[in-house]
Amino acid sequence: MDINEIIKPENLVYKKTPILKDNILHYCPGCSHGVVHKIIAEVIEEMNIQEKTIGVSPVGCSVFAYNYLDIDWQQAAHGRAPALATAIKRLMPEKYVFTYQGDGDLASIGTAEIMHACNRGENIVVIFINNAIYGMTGGQMAPTTLLGQVTATTPYGRKAELNGYPLKITELIAQLEGTCYVTRQSVQNPASVRKAKKAIRKAFENSQMHKGTSFVEIVGTCNSGWKIPPVQANKWMEENMFPFYPLGDMKDR
Repeated sequence: MDINEIIKPENLVYKKTPILKDNILHYCPGCSHGVVHKIIAEVIEEMNIQEKTIGVSPVGCSVFAYNYLDIDWQQAAHGRAPALATAIKRLMPEKYVFTYQGDGDLASIGTAEIMHACNRGENIVVIFINNAIYGMTGGQMAPTTLLGQVTATTPYGRKAELNGYPLKITELIAQLEGTCYVTRQSVQNPASVRKAKKAIRKAFENSQMHKGTSFVEIVGTCNSGWKIPPVQANKWMEENMFPFYPLGDMKDR
């Protein structure tokens, strides 16, 4: 069969969204970031909002997100993405504005920023990647690190009496009056990817309807930080992270 026959539109099963650039991902094999980038790009394409979307990336593994999604970007200082997104959205209310943040950025140095932005009900989308570790800087303990979890700074496992308890920041944010949609999803298999994509689309739709802040947590893996292969990392996440960070909607107003 001629190749031109194969690639006719009626024969096309799947093609990469043009919102995703052709740059090679810098993320480690098995990392959840690449999958989340893909579904964000697909949502932007399907909603036909490429020219209207502005992403804000701070510091962490996701700092180079602008290399992969063909939209307008602003880079923020560590933890300050919600403040910058607030300014952008207020100056350009017609835009779709989202932050893309890891747990070290959002739940540690940026805790005040995210809490107050959500409490004000800024009409932005927050996409929060929780892999329970500082992935970029060497695998140190993060606010979301589980009790007993081994990291570079907790070589014998996190202990409550020494290191405090893991922070369920998404549950805290769900209680704030300014949030309209708060959910926790994952991307470790096709079914979970579909649910996460649906959640991200809903979040974008909410922000443009001026409902308040939409907050989407994605529980992800960091196999290089966890020191286990990708397949085992998914299993470890399901067995250890999901019981403490259960998936599903927490708020839908």
